[in-house]
Amino acid sequence: MASLLELTSQGDVATISDESKLSQVVLMTPQQLYELWERQPWQTHTIDFTQDREDWAALSDEDKDHIVWFLSSFFIGEERVATQFNGLVGAYEGQSEEAFLTTQQVDEARHAQHFNNFYTQVVGYDGSFEERLDRAREDLNDSFKVLFDDVLVDANRRLLANPGDMEAKVDYVTTYHMVIEGTLALTGQDTLTRVFEGRGILPGFLEGFRKISQDEHRHVAYGTWFLQQKARQDPALARRIVKTLQELIPIAAGVLTPRGFDVGEEYEILGVRSDEVHGFAFQALTRRLKVIGVSLAPVAEDPVAA
Repeated sequence: MASLLELTSQGDVATISDESKLSQVVLMTPQQLYELWERQPWQTHTIDFTQDREDWAALSDEDKDHIVWFLSSFFIGEERVATQFNGLVGAYEGQSEEAFLTTQQVDEARHAQHFNNFYTQVVGYDGSFEERLDRAREDLNDSFKVLFDDVLVDANRRLLANPGDMEAKVDYVTTYHMVIEGTLALTGQDTLTRVFEGRGILPGFLEGFRKISQDEHRHVAYGTWFLQQKARQDPALARRIVKTLQELIPIAAGVLTPRGFDVGEEYEILGVRSDEVHGFAFQALTRRLKVIGVSLAPVAEDPVAA
């Protein structure tokens, strides 16, 4: 996995291990994040999966089943966010923000390509890209479908209908950057990367996965910057961020729950315990919210952090 220093350079405050420094953080601007994107190009179709095919063949059926469950969420998730991002691009408030947001949509399409290549060349799903997506959808739970097919799609439609609706934009960024990318995707990436690195398997997949993680830490850095700006400008928007998170976190917990388990039930798959997974997600979100200036802790009326 990329080192903590490398991930911190992407601008995501969740990678700062010394939480006493969070109050001093100056977030990267969209212009800085765009320039960072220009310095970090990569290609999905140059990745070699030769060793991955050998590693995959040697895995137990149980391990394959658990890995495919994880990866199906990523595969469908990347497709969903790539196709449900145009509303946010159209809601830009400045040229630098527009430039950065267009790079993020390109990134999401590239991420979906990486998973499609892996499913084709290693997992062995035949057919078209669309047919592989349909097959991967069979692995998803109801919580995933609610978050990605209902909540995210609705948030995008609201922005398409009215790009100047700031409440809709705050809802979208909270849903996408804080919950989908910041809480779900980066948690899953941390889990799988540690598992594969620990076993010394699937190097081709990991090559692309590390690049995806790099991209998404940069994306979440934008979301943190945007929400910090809006929370500082308008207490009503700060309260809206918290309200949206309170509504979506239980759904996100369901997305993180593997097949065969109930939400809240302890589990261990691929040698990773549920408390490790949920602990990582909660800690990362908490760090970002501290910098944004809001808190999920119960407060009578005002969730804005002191």
